[in-house]
Amino acid sequence: MQALDMKRILLVDDHPLIRKGLRLTLESETDFMICGEAGSAEEAAAIIPELAPDIIMLDISLPRQSGLDMLHQLESNRPHGLVLVVSRRDEILYAERAIRAGARGYVMKSEAPRELVAAIRKVLSGGIHVSAAINERLLQGIASGQHSFNQSPAEALSTRELEVFEMIGQGMGTREIADDLELSIKTVESYRARIKMKLNLTNAAELVQHAVQWSESGAAY
Repeated sequence: MQALDMKRILLVDDHPLIRKGLRLTLESETDFMICGEAGSAEEAAAIIPELAPDIIMLDISLPRQSGLDMLHQLESNRPHGLVLVVSRRDEILYAERAIRAGARGYVMKSEAPRELVAAIRKVLSGGIHVSAAINERLLQGIASGQHSFNQSPAEALSTRELEVFEMIGQGMGTREIADDLELSIKTVESYRARIKMKLNLTNAAELVQHAVQWSESGAAY
């Protein structure tokens, strides 16, 4: 197949091994071509205009700036390729937020390679890809006249604040969160303070209690 017929894919993920695995999976398809890679939102923003990808495979957990914050910026500075979020973050917590930010789909990194390829093809053909469980959740929200995610107090949080809130609910301490997100401890402490303020929590114990409850309930409370 000639290069002009191939779909150009940009990989945006801060883990080189993940990018390598994605490249191996996608380049086994005769009509896909990896046109570039980026390890951060800043790197991606700098190369997107030149590379002109057909689709951007975007992780949420990027250093310094989250993938969804980058997506918001992309949406205000079109044109750019279609965006498919590929993340280890639970889709129950993030998929609807990603779609509302402008992504055309959401895939968990734990999915089989064939599911990833199917998601890319669906997005490239003009569709929106989410799992059957998320699709059912969205349809139920539409049928009831409500968006399910909007009923969660965590809707008030930014994407990065939501990540920190999720990690607190998983039992991670400030230093662990800082290392995972490549942020300073002071920055994580600032996020914790903003989360407490936005959720009307008075102290660290309440923050942990609510984060655990929220995480265990699948973002339902």
